Amino acid sequence: MADLSVDLGFRVLKSPLITASGTFGYGEEFLPFYDLDILGAIVMKGIFRDPRPGNPPPRLHETPAGLLNSIGLAGPGSAALQEIIRRLHARTAVPIIVNVCGEDDEEFAEVAALFSAMDEVAMLELNISCPNVRQGGACPAQDAGHTARLVRQVKDRVRKPLIVKLSPNAVDIVAVAQAAQDSGADALSLVNTFLGMAVDITTRRPVFANVYAGLSGPAIKPLALRLVREVCRRAYVPVIGMGGIASGHDVLEYFLVGAAAVQIGTINFREPAAALRITGEIEAEMERLKIKSLSEIRGQLQA
Repeated sequence: MADLSVDLGFRVLKSPLITASGTFGYGEEFLPFYDLDILGAIVMKGIFRDPRPGNPPPRLHETPAGLLNSIGLAGPGSAALQEIIRRLHARTAVPIIVNVCGEDDEEFAEVAALFSAMDEVAMLELNISCPNVRQGGACPAQDAGHTARLVRQVKDRVRKPLIVKLSPNAVDIVAVAQAAQDSGADALSLVNTFLGMAVDITTRRPVFANVYAGLSGPAIKPLALRLVREVCRRAYVPVIGMGGIASGHDVLEYFLVGAAAVQIGTINFREPAAALRITGEIEAEMERLKIKSLSEIRGQLQA
């Protein structure tokens, strides 16, 4: 039997598959489709301290081989999410990761500390790709210095492993990754969505009220794979790769360039039980390649 477990250093996961934030709701929505315990972990939809309505519709727009989204980080707020986490934890043993957002650095730290104190939460993912209102909408992940300050501030307030989620829209994602790990990140996850847009030629207006939106899905996989490889070549903490993963073959590609685990996202919208299929495909690919453990292929790209 293939060994699908992965070691992040601070925690061993039974599977390399983690569901990506914003694509799996709060876990409860997927309970009817399969046993969530087959997963390595679940990342909650991004959460702020207070409830957030998000952007006006339309919020989603399909593109060839991809999906544009402008959700606006809508959510019920931290108090409501605490109750959701307790309910989910009572029904599944899968590790729960909270995706932490903030309108300023202090809110990031406050929300992180709140969920770090919950026994039901296994890890935190710091979403430094979400807008910082006090910085005129700038994203902390665009700047290595801001990333370093924010990660240090959050790390001082938490006791759970901290994953820092990076943006592909940074000018130098490797420099931002370096700043995050040097400031205390226990792991890195990348990439978040690429900035894109859609227009309506009839109305001559952008499809989204915010004009720009985040592109995900198979269309971004070649771009994401490159960025994951570049970060893995310099990282000394585990890297969780994501971007366009839709098959077991895709998963092994990310491991080959150095990822220690992966997150699956947009495929969950199209195929709610995708993780079940992908798990079987990983096992089949490992049998074909005659490898018993994912560690045998991790970082073994010959280039």
